[in-house]
Amino acid sequence: MTAADASVRTATVNDAPAVGQTQALVWQEAYDGIVPPRVHAAFDPQAFATGWRDSLRTPPEGVHRLLVACAGEQVVGFVAIGPSQDPDAGQTTGEITALGVHPMHRRQGHGSRLVNAAVDVLREAGAQHVATWCLVEHEGLRSFLTASGLTPDGAFRDRVVSPDDDTAREVRLVAALVEEPGDD
Repeated sequence: MTAADASVRTATVNDAPAVGQTQALVWQEAYDGIVPPRVHAAFDPQAFATGWRDSLRTPPEGVHRLLVACAGEQVVGFVAIGPSQDPDAGQTTGEITALGVHPMHRRQGHGSRLVNAAVDVLREAGAQHVATWCLVEHEGLRSFLTASGLTPDGAFRDRVVSPDDDTAREVRLVAALVEEPGDD
């Protein structure tokens, strides 16, 4: 048996529909029971695709990238990165702002390839640290991220997830991208 043709590349505008579809499925699963039904119903593939298409056509300033995981030609996952927006983050901290793998394509290495590619892009851009936020309830994702080398740093936030100001607690995970002095 041969290995599947799996890769990660920079997304193009034409990838927006596939990324939107994957994001909708991932968010519907991730936020089920966490956000109110009307918010859950708004996790629409078309709306997500429009947002990605717009951001790919007119990218924000700084090191913002959308990378996609592919199985052959099919987009099966995505990771978005940019500079950290955390008030306590330094200029050299990058952030994984969104990560998702289509449910039918999990446990095939796509998530690991996406995280590794994101780290490579951030490191090449001069980032010395990477951070990401994970819902407290998502032990599976947190376990995957810690196995990928990120660790909780004790920070948390309550993200507003509805027009009624409902919140969901997230924990921050971080990793150094450069060897710290004394890490021999």
